[in-house]
Amino acid sequence: MRGSDDAFDAVVVGSGFGGSVMAYRLAAAKLDVCVLERGKAWPPGSFPRTPLELANALWSPDEGLHGLFDVWSFRGLGALVSSGLGGGSLIYANVLLEKDEEWFARPPGDGNPWPIRYADLEPHYQAVRGLIPAGELPAHLHARVPKAGEFRRAAAARGLEPFGPPLAVEFAADGDELGRPFGDPEANVHGAQRYTCRLVGECDVGCNFGSKHSMDFTYLSLARQAGAEIRCRHEVKAFERCADGTYRIEVADHSDAVEGEPARAPAPRRTIRARRLILSAGALGTPYLLLRNRIAFPRLSRRLGTSFTGNGDLLTFAVRCDRTLEPARGPVITSAVRVPDVLGRRPAGHYVEDGGYPAFCAAIAEMIAMPRIVWAERRTELTLLWKWLTGRRERNLSYELSTILGDRSLSAGTLPLLGMGLEPPQGRLRLVDGKLDVDWSFRRAAAYFAGVRATMRAIAEELGGKLESNFLWRLNAVITVHPVGGCPIGWTADEGVVHPETGEVHGYERLHVADGSVMPGPVGANPSLTIAALADRFATGILRADGRQ
Repeated sequence: MRGSDDAFDAVVVGSGFGGSVMAYRLAAAKLDVCVLERGKAWPPGSFPRTPLELANALWSPDEGLHGLFDVWSFRGLGALVSSGLGGGSLIYANVLLEKDEEWFARPPGDGNPWPIRYADLEPHYQAVRGLIPAGELPAHLHARVPKAGEFRRAAAARGLEPFGPPLAVEFAADGDELGRPFGDPEANVHGAQRYTCRLVGECDVGCNFGSKHSMDFTYLSLARQAGAEIRCRHEVKAFERCADGTYRIEVADHSDAVEGEPARAPAPRRTIRARRLILSAGALGTPYLLLRNRIAFPRLSRRLGTSFTGNGDLLTFAVRCDRTLEPARGPVITSAVRVPDVLGRRPAGHYVEDGGYPAFCAAIAEMIAMPRIVWAERRTELTLLWKWLTGRRERNLSYELSTILGDRSLSAGTLPLLGMGLEPPQGRLRLVDGKLDVDWSFRRAAAYFAGVRATMRAIAEELGGKLESNFLWRLNAVITVHPVGGCPIGWTADEGVVHPETGEVHGYERLHVADGSVMPGPVGANPSLTIAALADRFATGILRADGRQ
């Protein structure tokens, strides 16, 4: 569709794992493509690190916040998603795992009703891997990352089979120093020099060195090179199907908003026309947009909002371990175990992975332990006073200082444990007073979480520590960073919202969904690769139907 700056063959709403793949595939087929991303670009060096920067790094544009993190809170369930060019890839932990082949085979009605097989996605998994480099943490770096070896030894001692998951990170080669430049700055959307991983544990708060192969550095850069137009700070508010079959999209343009100041007036609205509209705003954003605009699409499937799940996400901590773990060293995730799924038996299939956090978080943990530090300081003062009274004056205070600062049972002896798996897709998204809500039961998920916690407890105990929950668990609540479902795939409108071959919304030609919301149940593993592979499958189906492939 040519002849207007605001008319395109395809408009993609969102720039995460689904939208980025769609944008590149369609642009590479010579379609006029526009990517609309509500957040801003986050080049290396721009991610928040100080307390003030983190306080301003949340997404709430009415309050003047145009940051990276968007936090949602529902009854029993919280969710953390991203806002920025690259979507969730900006804050994910780099893991590119496939959905297990046997987990596709669970029968419908047993909590994982996938209407496609592993073989249907396998070529698309390979296609995505061909454009997002990924590999295990190299062996020559294990000595620098204590948690990797300790997690694997503990898991193996409990009869589990640890492995190194593929990580979308550029690591230094054997013999090279950390943080070496790589890549051509002109080849990425930021025009930025990138550096190999410095093992600083900052993957989940945005990589300031460009080491992570996030979607802005991979698919979005390729999409722009293929001619796609990328518009950041453009938030889609409404859309409708016009009489000629095209789509009219209404966008709030935040380009001129002053960050840090509450909006004095609503953001100006723009309209864009598209022959084809692809919604890739995520498992919360896309269902919300469809629910909010449902009056314009009365034939939407009754399955809209169903099959929602947090992908079984669970965060716990192995604390007071009797060995050095240093979770602030290395990428956030280095190692994993997989507990197979056996129908009719517990626990349900799941993964447990080691976690990490930036060094500034470790410093916060030490500050929380300030009463211990104060007591250690007083004990040291008494020791020095006794030595002075007895004539044994001491000039070298190195040991005394180490007793104040050193206690590896705190930050160095704590390891976050990340679980995910086959949690039943029992959640339902809906609108309540115009706002998104989810009906999700902690009680119905309790049996699944009990199995995951049992695996985590075994690993924590083998590390010489004990398992502690995050504070939400004590409130019978969990938080997910991998929400999926809400627009499940299905061969008919009675089975799902979108078609499993093209992602087209049943009843509406050239309206598609391509993101985590199309999952009809949990992926089980980290879902990023499966989201991208499904988007690649949809793009192939679209281009084939258009005679372009």
